[in-house]
Amino acid sequence: MKNRFKIIDFLFRQTKKTSLHTKMITVSSGERITNLTVHVADTQEKRDKGLMFVRKLPENEGMLFVFSGKTYGGFWMKNTLIPLSIAFLDSDGKILKILDMVPCKQDKCPTYDPELFYHYAIEVNLGWFEKYQIKVGDYVNLD
Repeated sequence: MKNRFKIIDFLFRQTKKTSLHTKMITVSSGERITNLTVHVADTQEKRDKGLMFVRKLPENEGMLFVFSGKTYGGFWMKNTLIPLSIAFLDSDGKILKILDMVPCKQDKCPTYDPELFYHYAIEVNLGWFEKYQIKVGDYVNLD
């Protein structure tokens, strides 16, 4: 019986530890303001999991990856089931680069590397940035 409680306690802690909070952010493109609800991945564990195994992402939702400082390197789509677009941002929220990514179920998946330093990244459904005419140089208000 004691072991059963230990297992339940362990599972509960794991769920609590990895749960994501959401927040509303806005993207400014000229005079246009677009709202986006994001799930915040602000720990290594949350960033590693990302949107893996997510079968459907609502239209105006995404994931915000928060890094403790400038970072360099790419993202991969291992076990990601839906096509995504990703924007890489500097510390002020300026969009530096946007890439499109395709799902990958193989053991070896390509890396989508912006080849620049960034502080944040936002993943959304494939084509979302284009649909809302959001481009490099636009700003994301993360407050």
